Amino acid sequence: MVAVRGGAGTGKSQFLRSMADAGVGRLCIFDVERKTRLLRGVGTHFDGLEVERPDELPEFIDWALSGEGREQNYGCFGLDSWAAYFGAKHSETIAAVRERTNDPLAQPSAEELAADQMVLQGVLRRLCMESGKSVVIVDQIAAKGKESKEDNEVGRVLPMTASGLEYFVDVMVEVSLQERDGEITRVFQVVKSNSPAFEVGFEMTGNVTFKDFLEHMKRESGDELERTAAKMTPVVETLEEKASPLTLVAPQITIQELVAKAERLGFKQADVVTGAKVYHNQPNIYRLTPEQITDLDRRMTTRAERMKMAQGGTGDAAKAPANDATPKTQAARNLKRA
Repeated sequence: MVAVRGGAGTGKSQFLRSMADAGVGRLCIFDVERKTRLLRGVGTHFDGLEVERPDELPEFIDWALSGEGREQNYGCFGLDSWAAYFGAKHSETIAAVRERTNDPLAQPSAEELAADQMVLQGVLRRLCMESGKSVVIVDQIAAKGKESKEDNEVGRVLPMTASGLEYFVDVMVEVSLQERDGEITRVFQVVKSNSPAFEVGFEMTGNVTFKDFLEHMKRESGDELERTAAKMTPVVETLEEKASPLTLVAPQITIQELVAKAERLGFKQADVVTGAKVYHNQPNIYRLTPEQITDLDRRMTTRAERMKMAQGGTGDAAKAPANDATPKTQAARNLKRA
């Protein structure tokens, strides 16, 4: 289950439409925004069901999963968009509260919001957990700058919203248009993940499709898609301070050199992306200042030294005992602790 979030015009609907070419069966899109009819191949290559009123969305899903729609043998589903459905239903709750209180500025209480969320999430539960199919859900970011940020052990993740979409999907991706090497390109960045194949901070750029995500997962996971990740390698939390003062020298290191050094030390580019977001609030590593790159280099080097000390001072920082393998998320956690 994949959620794709982004602003208008970033290509979310085109990514959703690409499921029809991924080899996972016939695609059915539940279109709350009523614009799927503009996509190439609708009605022939895939089906687009326009939902005129948000109240009707659960009925459309029931039709496809357990009604006459089963005869279509759909292999995958898409919802465009969750924000349109949730926003319309949530506005009804606000209107009801203001009418009841006769206060034009009244807002639902915490209890009312929780109850509202549980009811509306029934759509996600039915589609994501009961369908047993590949599902892509499109969401919108209307005012990202106002969202609060939340940190966990592998870095800053997508802030928890009232809609609760992130609880039901395996991978959540933010898509944006960014300047890379003097050109504007589409960037898909993982911001929440339950899959070891997609680390937080992992990026795919260009005309990315759903099939690209599937192929990456197969390459990374192989025959171990159903296996759990390896156990965490215990590492020391602190490094003894040296008695002699250190002289800080800002080396001239480029972002390409930083990524290459990270890979030599056992980290990944995704870890550099996560560190840039956590410490410098910059999701695009190609826009980091020289000072910010130097700071990430220092943190990464310190973390690598700690890992080496924890392993008895032998081998590269990236190497661990064979019976105590390090999962992919360990590198990101290590980089943040630096």
